[in-house]
Amino acid sequence: MKQKKFGTTGHSVSVIGQGTWYIDHGDRNQAIAALRRGVDLGMTHIDTAEMYGDAELVIAEAIAGRRDETYLVSKVLPSHASRRGTIEACECSLKRLKTDRLDCYLLHWRGNFPLTETVDAFEQLVRSGKIRSWGVSNFDADDLDELLDVAGEGKIACNQVLYHLQERAIEHAVIPWCLKHGVAVVAYSPFGHNDFPRPNSKGGEVLQIVAKRHGASARQVALAFLAREPHLFTIPKASTAEHAAENAAAGDLVLGADEIAALDKAFPRGSKPRSLPML
Repeated sequence: MKQKKFGTTGHSVSVIGQGTWYIDHGDRNQAIAALRRGVDLGMTHIDTAEMYGDAELVIAEAIAGRRDETYLVSKVLPSHASRRGTIEACECSLKRLKTDRLDCYLLHWRGNFPLTETVDAFEQLVRSGKIRSWGVSNFDADDLDELLDVAGEGKIACNQVLYHLQERAIEHAVIPWCLKHGVAVVAYSPFGHNDFPRPNSKGGEVLQIVAKRHGASARQVALAFLAREPHLFTIPKASTAEHAAENAAAGDLVLGADEIAALDKAFPRGSKPRSLPML
């Protein structure tokens, strides 16, 4: 599994990670097996959030005895993102995950608490060793500008955003902003929300052609496209160990310039929306 520098942190992180939204809704043993298989295959970046029900508890069981192998990320809800609330939420996540630190801690989306309070809490958590770095999720370029004014350069590790072949809005302003400031971009829901391109659709046919060239699946090609640049990462969810193995194989798939161009044409990014899409 390829690894790349994760934003401003200086740490190397697997290009393909593991998302855990709704992972607690299915068979628990299968979910644990999927996470463990993912780690075995190098998908050591595991993403979760306090909002994700019992996902943190599932992860804790999956990585028991293997914490040092993983790059563990969780998120605080905007409604908890005051200075005190952020610290309390982090401590709760640490307890549920059965660990003494997070590798990165994110503000899940922009809320009503001043960014100064959340950033102050993040910095306190860094000083106390409870988190190693911090970032945000679902921040548009103007939100990132405000955050930069508060935090300064070199502090924002990543921005986790909705990004898949049929939703490329972040390419207009968010990706360029993050590239300029050395911030990692983490794509969530990389297969869309129950709307992955059908094989007989125009875009699906292009996916199939590229996949056949590499002896890969269409989903592996999609992941490789989303992680095609040095500052791009993605965190697909897997419900089974077999699915985790399929995702992991995309980490070593390198698309040619002609293939990237073909996919770019088949899945046009469209015009810039008024607001950043999110789930």
